[in-house]
Amino acid sequence: MRRRRAPERPVEPDPKYGSVLVSKFINNLMWDGKKSKARKILYNSLELCQKKTGEDGYQIFLKAIENVKPEIEVRARRVGGATYQVPVEIKPKRQISLAIKWIIQAARNRSERTMVERLANEILDASKGVGNAIKIRENTHKMAEANKVFAHYRW
Repeated sequence: MRRRRAPERPVEPDPKYGSVLVSKFINNLMWDGKKSKARKILYNSLELCQKKTGEDGYQIFLKAIENVKPEIEVRARRVGGATYQVPVEIKPKRQISLAIKWIIQAARNRSERTMVERLANEILDASKGVGNAIKIRENTHKMAEANKVFAHYRW
């Protein structure tokens, strides 16, 4: 038997922008508990975005997250010995967490020299609607579209 769900812990807003979203991003970016290093990377990336475009770095960041958020994904569902990829709509919290993970993953796979540059360029690309994070979202949507016939297996 399963136990109760763990209560969701509140995330403190970050000191510079006062945003919970930025805080979550920093927490996902962090490695080995080095939060101050992750903070520096993100803040410097947003400043670099601001220098390159002349727009507010925070607004570019919000637009990037908005562009990368997926609306639908596929979940594996077993029906009578066969496994189907069933398309399901995604809850808003999961949309945000997937967008954050995809942007960070895409940034880490880039070839620029420093993580600050990689992240800045990935955020800029995502805000323009191009880049690897956007590709990941498009692939997710394509999978869902291709498996639309199994939508009646939703639970």
